[in-house]
Amino acid sequence: MGLRVSGADVASGCRVGAVAALATLVFFVFTAIANAACDDGRVELRGDWGKARFQVAIADTPESRAQGLMFVEDMPQRAGMLFVFPEERVRTFWMRNTLISLDIIYFDASGTWVSAQENAVPLDETTLPSDAPAQFVLEINAGLVERFGMGEGTEIRHPAINQETASWPCAEE
Repeated sequence: MGLRVSGADVASGCRVGAVAALATLVFFVFTAIANAACDDGRVELRGDWGKARFQVAIADTPESRAQGLMFVEDMPQRAGMLFVFPEERVRTFWMRNTLISLDIIYFDASGTWVSAQENAVPLDETTLPSDAPAQFVLEINAGLVERFGMGEGTEIRHPAINQETASWPCAEE
């Protein structure tokens, strides 16, 4: 007794395989499109004031977070640095060796506004704490928080934020 396979069985198996391959391809394309809204080198902010986008350097290691924007003499208007911490807690920054004035914005683990320290003074070693626990900190040029009208309710979008708990996930427009 041997196994007999007809031409119809082979054709049917090919169709099933092709459908599965197509479904897999569609899944990956839609996932890529959804995540295209997020880019490691960019953050987006939104609130009742509108939306803004900044090109960012990422500080996600103890060394890069300690260095931050120290000794940077000039930064493009729509640029900044996103500090990514492994957990949410009250954060304290200062301006030691920082040569440009900054707005420092604190966000919780979901990417929701916690507080901001505006117009931080270059080279000042006064501590600049968040008002509540924060996991992400965005440094941008001084005066932009006020200029855009950012404040409570502002959300940040970036792939470093856990997408399952993000207030503004990458897959959402």
